[in-house]
Amino acid sequence: MLSGLSGVNATSAAASGPPDSSAAGESAITVPGGFAVADVLDGLDRPTQIAVAGEDLIVAQLNGGESDGTGQVLRIAMDDPNDREVLFEDLLKPTGIAVLDDELWVMQERSLSRGPLAGGELETVLSDLPYNGRSEGTLTVSPDGQILYNTSGTLDGVDAVSGSATLWALTPGEEPEALATGFKNAYGRTFAPDGTLWQAEISDGTYDGAPAPDELVRVEAGDDFGWPQCIGDRLPVEFYDGTDDRCANTPRSHALFDPGSTPTSVAVAPWNDNVLLVSLWVQSRIVAVPAASGDDTSSSAPDSSGPSGTDDDGGPVEYTDFITGIERPQFLLADGDRLLVVDYGGGRIVAVTESTG
Repeated sequence: MLSGLSGVNATSAAASGPPDSSAAGESAITVPGGFAVADVLDGLDRPTQIAVAGEDLIVAQLNGGESDGTGQVLRIAMDDPNDREVLFEDLLKPTGIAVLDDELWVMQERSLSRGPLAGGELETVLSDLPYNGRSEGTLTVSPDGQILYNTSGTLDGVDAVSGSATLWALTPGEEPEALATGFKNAYGRTFAPDGTLWQAEISDGTYDGAPAPDELVRVEAGDDFGWPQCIGDRLPVEFYDGTDDRCANTPRSHALFDPGSTPTSVAVAPWNDNVLLVSLWVQSRIVAVPAASGDDTSSSAPDSSGPSGTDDDGGPVEYTDFITGIERPQFLLADGDRLLVVDYGGGRIVAVTESTG
């Protein structure tokens, strides 16, 4: 997990009608009418990221304190959650995993490694990656078979340290290439069916005396999002020599979240390609964001709570609450017609589906 961020059973919510008013405990999950939530598995210890491998779930978990070096990667049969196997152990803060060509890739605190999907020994591919004292976040497999990873932003005076604040693309057997730059903590991302890359940005820190909003952005190869000179939606930071001209050349924010919301993951809703779901870790909620300005997400999340307005120039769009009551929503995975949600704080995984009744 991210350094400095802070076991219960899931509670089913209503499948239709208004949000379930009976889900009243602090562990209760509330979804909108027309959706249902169900347990997938529990008994985990600070799970971070999951991946699907055939009929199994691959689960990374800290299995102790953040810096204890006791992290694990587990294989768990989806049809029998008690069928569990430790594939790799004694890992330092494993926050990212990805399955590619029968190999498992693992991001630890600041190193990237790979090993056989059946377990055994991990081979270090990249070590001593630039980072800002926090973990590098999750891993993503691109449609072209590359591993995408982040090096969190750290400072050298008023500029980012070379190699940090960058989203990288690694083709196995080759040197990594910078895909986009100018991020503080590009922790989680996803590809839409049309190939669009969506990235959540954790912009934590104080800039010119005020906290920065967190973001959801659309990424294209070669983009520079401007950190630390620019934050939020093209906002210059005077302390770091940011200017209007510098920030005007950065991509717009697609959505802005409250400072400290900590968006750790984004997924395309399995039931609507035009809706993006973002986990706000600190706020214990998952929000629905239209993939394009003007999209109607009312059928997926009827209760509006987003602070930002729609901008005809591609600026921040409004978003709505979708799921509340998950203690620490860490990672989201669209798996067929269901959304799998990793609850870091609750040590569990739940599934959200559209109701058929």
